[in-house]
Amino acid sequence: MIDRASGLGPDSSPEYRALAEEWEADASKAAPRTGKGSGATDRTISDIPLQALYGPQDVADLDLTRDLGVPGEYPYTRGIHPTMYRSRLWTMRQFAGFGNARQTNERYHFLLAQGQMGLSVAFDMPTLMGYDSDSRHALGEVGRCGVAIDSIRDMETLFDGIDLGAITTSMTINGPAAIALAQYIVTAENKGIPRAALGGTLQADILKEYIAQKEWIFPPRPHVRIIVDMMEFCTREMPKWNTISVSGYHIREAGSTAAQELAFTLADGFAYVEVAMARGMDVDSFAPRLSFFFNSHIDFFEEIAKFRAARRIYARRMREVYGAKDPRSWQLRFHTQTAGCSATAQQPENNIVRVAFEAMAAALGGTQSLHTNSMDEVMALPTEKSVEIALRTQQVLAYETNVTNVVDPLGGSYYVEALTAEMERQVLEYFDRIAEFGGMVAAVEAGYPQREIADASYRYQRSIESGDRIIVGVNAFERPAEEQDLTLLKIGQEIERGQARAVQEVRANRDAAAVATTLAALKQACAGEANVMPALIDCVRAVCTEGEIVEAMVEVFGRYTETTQF
Repeated sequence: MIDRASGLGPDSSPEYRALAEEWEADASKAAPRTGKGSGATDRTISDIPLQALYGPQDVADLDLTRDLGVPGEYPYTRGIHPTMYRSRLWTMRQFAGFGNARQTNERYHFLLAQGQMGLSVAFDMPTLMGYDSDSRHALGEVGRCGVAIDSIRDMETLFDGIDLGAITTSMTINGPAAIALAQYIVTAENKGIPRAALGGTLQADILKEYIAQKEWIFPPRPHVRIIVDMMEFCTREMPKWNTISVSGYHIREAGSTAAQELAFTLADGFAYVEVAMARGMDVDSFAPRLSFFFNSHIDFFEEIAKFRAARRIYARRMREVYGAKDPRSWQLRFHTQTAGCSATAQQPENNIVRVAFEAMAAALGGTQSLHTNSMDEVMALPTEKSVEIALRTQQVLAYETNVTNVVDPLGGSYYVEALTAEMERQVLEYFDRIAEFGGMVAAVEAGYPQREIADASYRYQRSIESGDRIIVGVNAFERPAEEQDLTLLKIGQEIERGQARAVQEVRANRDAAAVATTLAALKQACAGEANVMPALIDCVRAVCTEGEIVEAMVEVFGRYTETTQF
């Protein structure tokens, strides 16, 4: 019997075996860190047991051709492009939006001037929930967590002076995603840019809203229908557009483990694939434009393993389960954002360090685009200064560390390969449990992912409170709060009042008959089987507000009320 912790294995040379045995003897004498506050743990942040040393026996089942291959080839464990960042860096895409459309437009011009490569829109809570800024449900929230967009007039202001045909845009919105897409299309076409020329990504992943973020409007099944309508529409008319960004980010922010983030995110994505195929769409017609969005947490090696496992699982399932024949359909392309849940209000400057490590993990894991959080985001929307530091973090990583010159530099590491395989094993176990519910939509309706995430979040919080896991500045190395001195961006009430007046002026200065006609046509499309996108575009052209469009759809689909999970 070979002790796995010794690093011995059948492929080891006699010389290595002797060295490993000597190491094991010495290591067994060392006393581990113990006691409350020691920060000693032999498990990853996701509770995967860790050995002190990894060796050949830990990758005994690894088949180089089957499991690794080479970059740019199936199963894409090592990256989806042959030379990865040697040929093209990831897109540096800072998430931004606050106040009104004019203020956010100014921030976009600032970021582009600093070297940002693509835009990423953060919407405020009323917009995300489908309410206009003068709604009683919007009170106190307008412009606070993102930009307020009520109608095509706001969307036009948001992108004033920006060539939408020359830049890609990511929009983080889910419940009203189809409306935002319609607004973007009409904004571009009003500038003379055809929809076929538009490149970017719409998040639109409604299943993860029921699981984690809780920003829904309609019940799950009509929401999924609308998403597939968007997939079908964009497949026909917007070949450069990623219709959906299946999002694990918010699942992780809700407290999931890395394996849960990966399993539930991929299962959501496969659910959309299945519904689209059931409608009669050829998988290879839409799969190349699917994209994913992952969290890069603070456990450095676990995150790298997660990204590598994600590509392998996705490639195998798309080819073997869904019958995709186009290699582009096997390639998991993803955006990454550093972990908001790892940031702390205590000693916020420490967040700069955390973000740097998380960004490095995303790069070593092979991301296609990256957002780095600002140090002050745990307390408020970021200032220009903190956004600039976050962007400079990416630029230092890309241009000064030299990590971009070798593809998958940690490939072959005993530890990383073993962790990648363990991540894959746990994900496949979750797939089996989801199948027992009858698929992901049914599992979400039953509350299964929600319960799993809640349990994982509880375990993690307990590990912090016990001192088993150290968070610098929180449960160790604290300093008095009064020593902190940080300028925060604040959104005043005048923004809300001004936005409310603006949307009321829009309603007063439009063709009321066109509004009524297009809203009626939208309700008819929702009640039938027609694709809703053309009707939504007509509503936007008629200057219907988002709230009006949503209410028309609610009349057909209803509003969702969550069943409490314990």
